[in-house]
Amino acid sequence: MAKCLECGEVLTGRMGQKFCSEYCKSSYHYQKNKQKESSTYVRIDKQLKLNRSILKKYNSSGQSQIKKELLEKEGFDFRYYTHSWSAKNGNEYHFCYEYGFRNLADNGKFMLIMWQDYMK
Repeated sequence: MAKCLECGEVLTGRMGQKFCSEYCKSSYHYQKNKQKESSTYVRIDKQLKLNRSILKKYNSSGQSQIKKELLEKEGFDFRYYTHSWSAKNGNEYHFCYEYGFRNLADNGKFMLIMWQDYMK
């Protein structure tokens, strides 16, 4: 007698059946896919969300400065951002959604800002 691949219940019905219900089928495939290595999209999305949360954490005032080492210690990855904006003075800002950062190269710090309507 065949048994459900998810719960082990004895199967009744057509030949070749693998699951006793749609729930068991869904649960089985969810668990199987969960064990696979994350896709590139999922990995990048996760990093973007982490970057955003770190910027939000350290930029409660709307504009602040922070050392590069502290951002990296929190898990921030400077390669991942959603978009960029160039100010009139030539400064380039990178954003993770509505939170942005700019390298202040001369002192090893980063300026953190929030997206503003005039930045369109």
